[in-house]
Amino acid sequence: MSSGFFIHNATIINEGRRFKGCLKVKDQLIEKIYEGPMDTHESVKNYTVIDANGKWLIPGFIDDQVHFREPGLTHKGDLYSEPKAAVAGGITSFMEMPNTVPAAISQQLLADKYVIAAEKSLANYSFYIGISNDNLDQLVKTDPATVCGAKIFMGSSTGNLVVDNPESLENIFREVKLLIASHCEDDPLIKQNLKHLQEKYGDNIPVEMHPMIRNAEACYRSSSRAIELAEKHGTRFHILHISTARETELFRNDIPLKEKKVTAEACVHHLWFTDADYATKGNFIKWNPAIKSIHDRDAIRQALIDGRIDVLATDHAPHTIEEKSGSYLTAPSGGPLVQHAMSALFEMAFQGIFTPEFIVSRYAHQVADLFSIDRRGYLREGYFADLVLVNPDNPRTISEDSILSKCGWSPFTGTTFQAQVEKTFVNGNLVYDNGVFDESSRGMRLMFNR
Repeated sequence: MSSGFFIHNATIINEGRRFKGCLKVKDQLIEKIYEGPMDTHESVKNYTVIDANGKWLIPGFIDDQVHFREPGLTHKGDLYSEPKAAVAGGITSFMEMPNTVPAAISQQLLADKYVIAAEKSLANYSFYIGISNDNLDQLVKTDPATVCGAKIFMGSSTGNLVVDNPESLENIFREVKLLIASHCEDDPLIKQNLKHLQEKYGDNIPVEMHPMIRNAEACYRSSSRAIELAEKHGTRFHILHISTARETELFRNDIPLKEKKVTAEACVHHLWFTDADYATKGNFIKWNPAIKSIHDRDAIRQALIDGRIDVLATDHAPHTIEEKSGSYLTAPSGGPLVQHAMSALFEMAFQGIFTPEFIVSRYAHQVADLFSIDRRGYLREGYFADLVLVNPDNPRTISEDSILSKCGWSPFTGTTFQAQVEKTFVNGNLVYDNGVFDESSRGMRLMFNR
């Protein structure tokens, strides 16, 4: 019986380096990392040996913003289907948002989601508690060592998660000791923009108008106000899915990540698509905040490179094809990305925009650092063996029959990516192997060194 795995001849990409080496996995953890060939190392008897010649071995990616839809919206996705798609895409850990039905705004509702994930999720997991106008008592009970953070919608509302009471905002930013993650868009301005376009187009607003309704000013107005509030109270504040060039000016790159109180995230769709793509993709690239101009996209890329934006994510948010096929006004915002995010990012590396080492740092290392995640995000001895083997030269075109998200579609359908995930290990278990899943184990709850 195998006591673990021995991966040899791999090109290891980790902590800014790329080298040929080997890695031993035993009892959920990385037991040993070697530089050099297999025959110079001690016996690997009883280990399952994997020859990774020509493959990249990297730490599993950690996605700090997904919507997996359970409970209450499971016709779109759930805590089985979406983590399965994630591990097939090399994402071994996720942090899921509270805007389910019911919204996770109490300790009990939050605990319920952890129970479901423990039963169903192939990936490691954590869940944000939602912030409302009147749940401060629940927020302050949340243990920062066991929960990734609290999610607030600043100005743009989702169900009962809207926080529009100034006194509540002050109390939340002053009293909550968790990391607070925020969606920042100014709802009054969005409503005003929508009204003007409805006067012109009626109910037939073209989807190309989406970045004019949810425009750069709406994002900047909300983000800048939120940062001002966070700095006033010394709050640990993280702004999600930056979508504008102007917002990138709000963030610092003159201090290391560990000293930052305000941090930022960029999502794959804002790095890949531009407003020119609405003509062919339509509602299938309708996200909030909106995908905007090529100038915005390129500025986000640059801010990520120079350290003003700290981490990468997907904002994976599936909806059914039927829902997305409606008119602009009826089609919900969001789309599935976890299965193809890694391949898309490495495609940008092949285009010379980023390097593979940089992508690993922003989607594994720095996510672990930003959230103080216990023993994940790096290939280090004694860390959990969340590993991905990537074939960097296996071009494949995304087709509908290969999509694992429950919604059954992808904005990348028809796109050819050169790099493919071949194997994914979660806590030392080989859960994905060239299209075949081993579902005999489940992911673990993320813990945080806070």
